[in-house]
Amino acid sequence: MRVISKLFDSDRRRIPKWPKHLDSDESVTLSSSLSDVTTGSSSLHSSLSLQTLPSVPSLQKIPSTTVTVSHCVTSSFKLRERSLPVTCLAVNGGYLFAVSGHEVSIYDRDMCAHLDTFNGQDPFSGTVKSVGFSGEKIFTAHQDGKIGVWKLTAKSGYKQLTTLPTLNDRLRRFALPKNYVQVRRHKKRLWIEHADAVTALAVNNGFIYSVSWDKTLKIWRASDLRCKESIKAHDDAVNAVAVSTNGTVYTGSADRRIRVWAKPTGEKRHTLVATLEKHKSAVNALALNDDGSVLFSGSCDRSILVWEREDTSNYMTVRGALRGHDKAILSLFNVSDLLLSGSADRTVRIWRRGPDSSYSCLEVLSGHTKPVKSLAAVREKELDDVVSIISGSLDGEVKCWKVSVTKPDNSFYTNLVQ
Repeated sequence: MRVISKLFDSDRRRIPKWPKHLDSDESVTLSSSLSDVTTGSSSLHSSLSLQTLPSVPSLQKIPSTTVTVSHCVTSSFKLRERSLPVTCLAVNGGYLFAVSGHEVSIYDRDMCAHLDTFNGQDPFSGTVKSVGFSGEKIFTAHQDGKIGVWKLTAKSGYKQLTTLPTLNDRLRRFALPKNYVQVRRHKKRLWIEHADAVTALAVNNGFIYSVSWDKTLKIWRASDLRCKESIKAHDDAVNAVAVSTNGTVYTGSADRRIRVWAKPTGEKRHTLVATLEKHKSAVNALALNDDGSVLFSGSCDRSILVWEREDTSNYMTVRGALRGHDKAILSLFNVSDLLLSGSADRTVRIWRRGPDSSYSCLEVLSGHTKPVKSLAAVREKELDDVVSIISGSLDGEVKCWKVSVTKPDNSFYTNLVQ
């Protein structure tokens, strides 16, 4: 079963398959038409969400009256003339990487000015699903199961160095039968190869973590680009991956589970530490807070679950749910004490954790005409109360927001919009 087949109907456990490739006009039209209903309510408690996970307590409270939240759209633009869906956003330094179809466009983050585009000549690799960065290298995850490796050069701009797995890695392993695994009936592949679309990437401490519709998690060393591990992670397509600073890996799947992986001291391979089961539908997105002590998961069941690390264990236990979106959660992004959530209900919600570990929905950002598929955010260094948020949607549009969370006597936002 493919991931997108579960995005917009969370009340059924099994749904007929949709077309395999989302970058076709037909499948985009189908997915967007299902989402074109009334936008989500700004109320704290959605009855639709409450029906899906009644056993999980709510962590929400009314926002404090001593806090003022203001926002404005500073820029809005289409990536391509045909308005193909924006499938991925990523920020690296002062640059915004925005993906539509197989093309990766680079923008100046402050000015939202287009600087360059790469992978424009390779439509056969399919839609780019994710972008990651390690040192000077840029990694792109593709529909065809490959991972592109790129580098910015002075003469040629963004140049593709190779794809993962590399030719050298293949040659080292192809002759030995033990290096092959069964991927489907009568078909084998090298264990270093993804057999289906690579859906997400995470980068941590010199390693690249990739997950795929082929149900596996693979770990690559960025220095020599070799695949070090391949793990059969789930019983269905893997949609999301997050890695904490200490190297703990979290994978979220269409099998409704989140699995936790860690490498024991002295061991060479990751092992399964825990399986987190509370969602009632496909897990689409994961995010960790800055120190890795809190995990957020978003699902087709319209809820965001908050998992916290217990002092006596190495993994997370569910603490409660954040409710408000009335359609599937498609993207999550954590920045400082704020959590951003993008949904098929076409809105972005901004959540903030309070000192008592409860959460407030500070603002609902609306304006997209189709589901919000990707998010990125940066807290402005010189202005701690201002966050720059970028949202990308299946409507083909990127919106850049300035959000100010201030006390009533702070005049920053007044000056900003004048």
